[in-house]
Amino acid sequence: MQHDTLSDALSSINNAARQGKTHAKVAPASNLIKNVLLKLQEEGYIGVFELIEDGKGGQFKVEVEPAVNKCEPIKPNFYVGSDEYTKWAKRYLPARGFGKIIVTTPEGVLTHDEAVEENVGGKLLGYVY
Repeated sequence: MQHDTLSDALSSINNAARQGKTHAKVAPASNLIKNVLLKLQEEGYIGVFELIEDGKGGQFKVEVEPAVNKCEPIKPNFYVGSDEYTKWAKRYLPARGFGKIIVTTPEGVLTHDEAVEENVGGKLLGYVY
């Protein structure tokens, strides 16, 4: 029984990257996972991904890029004000300007850099570098 599908999705990508695999399967599919995958794709951490219908909610087949060193969920999902992203980036990312924190905001799923630009707070979901 899965309790946190986003955590499972990010862990699947992380495990595939650590094992040197080129693809990961992320199940079950959801709009939140799709939006996070779109953001990871936009940032160059994953390649193309496709939805595969399997009668159980579907799953995504994700092409993992060699750029992924670590892709983890942030637990618990902390709420962050628009002026607090630097503190969290220092905590989860290895160096300034290296990696992205994924955040859900009223504007949609964004990276922490985009959230700072738009001056919006949100909820931390995970990070990748």
